[in-house]
Amino acid sequence: MANALNTDKQIAIIGALAEGSSIRSIERITGIHRDTIMRLGVRVGQGCTSLMDAKMRNLPCHRLEMDEIWGFIGKKDRHVREGDDPQLGNVWTWCAIDAETKLVPAFRVGQRDAATAIAFVRDVAVLHIPPAISPVTAVRAFIVQEFRNAASAEAAEA
Repeated sequence: MANALNTDKQIAIIGALAEGSSIRSIERITGIHRDTIMRLGVRVGQGCTSLMDAKMRNLPCHRLEMDEIWGFIGKKDRHVREGDDPQLGNVWTWCAIDAETKLVPAFRVGQRDAATAIAFVRDVAVLHIPPAISPVTAVRAFIVQEFRNAASAEAAEA
């Protein structure tokens, strides 16, 4: 039988994770092994995803702002070498944010490519939010904006 953390320890760990504490610092503070902390974090995250998928429906959002946030796993793309774990490198978190309430009804983690953009916009469309524009138009607008941003960056460098 696996050891089970008592509720107080679980609450302390989840609270520390929510505050942004590192896995190793939580390990030092609580005395719980980092693998156990990570497994608990994954379980809580999966539960949050299920709850979000079940409850975030028919939302009265009138204006959604969509953006992506860059991050990296292990190392930045420029430092990834052939033979490294394919999960290392850049990662993007795509977010839809309600402009009025600051609610985040949809997000997706993936690469910065058309496949992830389309999947993200489909996730937003499933929310049954009265769309101001169609998902296809939103993806096209995103791609056009990215080309404009790239052109502006190149012009600034020249």
